[in-house]
Amino acid sequence: MIDKIRNFCIIAHIDHGKSTLADRIMERTGTVTQREMQAQLLDDMELERERGITIKAKAVAMQYKARDGQTYNLNLIDTPGHVDFSYEVEKSLQACEGALLLVDAAQGVEAQTVANAHLAEQANLQVIGVMNKVDLPTARPDAIAMEIENTVCIPAEEILRCSAKTGVGIEDLLEAIIAKVPPPRGNASKPLQGLIFDSYFDDYRGVIIYCRIVNGVVRKRQRIFMPGTETSYEVLELGVMTPRMQPRDSLSAGQVGYIVSNIKRLEDIVIGDTILDEKGERAPALPGFAMPKPMVFCGLFPTSPGDFDDLRKALDKLKLNDSSFTYEPETSDALGFGFRCGFLGLLHMNIVQERLEREEDMDLVQTAPTVVYQVRTRDNVLTDIHSPSELPDGSKILELLEPIVKLSILVPTTAIGGVMKLATERRGRYVTTDVVGNDRQMLIFEMPLSEIIFDFHDKLKSVTRGYGTMDYEFIEYRVAPLVPLRVLVNGAEVDALCTIVHRDDAERRGRAVIQKLRKEIPRHMFQIPLQAAIYGKIVARENISAMAKNVTAKCYGGDISRKRKLIEKQKAGKKRMKMVGNVEIPQKAFLAVLGSDD
Repeated sequence: MIDKIRNFCIIAHIDHGKSTLADRIMERTGTVTQREMQAQLLDDMELERERGITIKAKAVAMQYKARDGQTYNLNLIDTPGHVDFSYEVEKSLQACEGALLLVDAAQGVEAQTVANAHLAEQANLQVIGVMNKVDLPTARPDAIAMEIENTVCIPAEEILRCSAKTGVGIEDLLEAIIAKVPPPRGNASKPLQGLIFDSYFDDYRGVIIYCRIVNGVVRKRQRIFMPGTETSYEVLELGVMTPRMQPRDSLSAGQVGYIVSNIKRLEDIVIGDTILDEKGERAPALPGFAMPKPMVFCGLFPTSPGDFDDLRKALDKLKLNDSSFTYEPETSDALGFGFRCGFLGLLHMNIVQERLEREEDMDLVQTAPTVVYQVRTRDNVLTDIHSPSELPDGSKILELLEPIVKLSILVPTTAIGGVMKLATERRGRYVTTDVVGNDRQMLIFEMPLSEIIFDFHDKLKSVTRGYGTMDYEFIEYRVAPLVPLRVLVNGAEVDALCTIVHRDDAERRGRAVIQKLRKEIPRHMFQIPLQAAIYGKIVARENISAMAKNVTAKCYGGDISRKRKLIEKQKAGKKRMKMVGNVEIPQKAFLAVLGSDD
């Protein structure tokens, strides 16, 4: 019965208790037994459990007998809270009619709370305000309820109070879901329409699709058609997640479940595509949603050149379970063969790198993270630039554009001065301030993404003593006085260390890099110049002095001309050696420069 189905997700800022609340709801509905229960049951990835964060959204189907005596089918999706994984949240919202907006009763409304609430409103979901952790000694439920009313416009008296740790208020929460979240709009007698909102790769069964059936019924052994890839498959198995796979004979309108169809490659599935009936009447495709664009790029190179093929296989395997990251082969004169990888943010980049090192046992060198710039040439052609090596000749460049984001920072009132200084130093333009509560305010800035991606979050935590939170969303590309900063060692360009920087900051950045290099490159038999250049102009220089050998040590007394002759001979030898000698830059020099906060 479609009116007995409720599809909802839990959205919140990072660390506000989404996964723990999902545990309590599964316990209360009897979906998992006490023996099977463990903390954050849905976070089954090793990295998720270790870091205490959710990376992938997870779905679970539950049966709940309400106070009115009726049994309802509840489909819950637990979503990540970090800004880098907001794409996972966006996908999940498409499969729901309602959302639980969870707020910590001690910390209050945070930056990502507001961002997720806006996402839910755009998707036309019924948002239920829930205050978690009311059992904490530091909880301020009444003050936080007013904060939620001021920022998200949910009346304070309608906000439910619960504790996901102790289970207080879970019963009232489930009753509110049944009362407030509308049942799915759909008709089982119409032609089949299903939305693919996620997928993952299983080594033994191929691609497993997570879908929400909008109209019609899908049955076992039925042939389905996907218009996005124009392919058709036979349904071998389907069912619901409880949270383990539980096979069923059919999924009807309003239900959320999984489908196994012997699909070999993840490229054969488009997230947001529609499942249609191949043989019967075909309904129109659903609108779906846009794929995310990578915002941060970096190069990943194997420490040993022989591991290139292993790295390719590891990236292929990782791509199967994470469709939001991209990669393509690239070559560096200094680091050899590797891949240029695109990520949704800095945490996403760290997670991918850690998964490669841990799950695939790879030893990697990672170049400095960069963003995608755009260049407009004199013939008015606009192209994307992923690395400085792709820039055309300086004479052909009309202007360079950089990505600008809207940055929302939620800070205590006492730290506003420090945050203002930090943001303006990073070329941030102040827009407005929103008052959230008595002692907290939301500052809005427009800032270049390149100034945020490296260590802005760490600096923000320092300035606000750990209480500041941030969220950003892309606005547009804007023209900026950017220049390519080239690093030359002994006259040869080192492509792995070249970056695109703001003209005012180029000299400082260049000097910092070559000073770091000077400490790491060993001395040779000849002098090595280290230079930082913008186009053809040298803006900073350091020298690594040659190894000195006293060739006149054996001359004790005698004519001075003999000593002079030996010194001139040594000079000529060093000059000839410099012409043919190569400077080997050790691996640790790259790690020292690329890993520095400078």
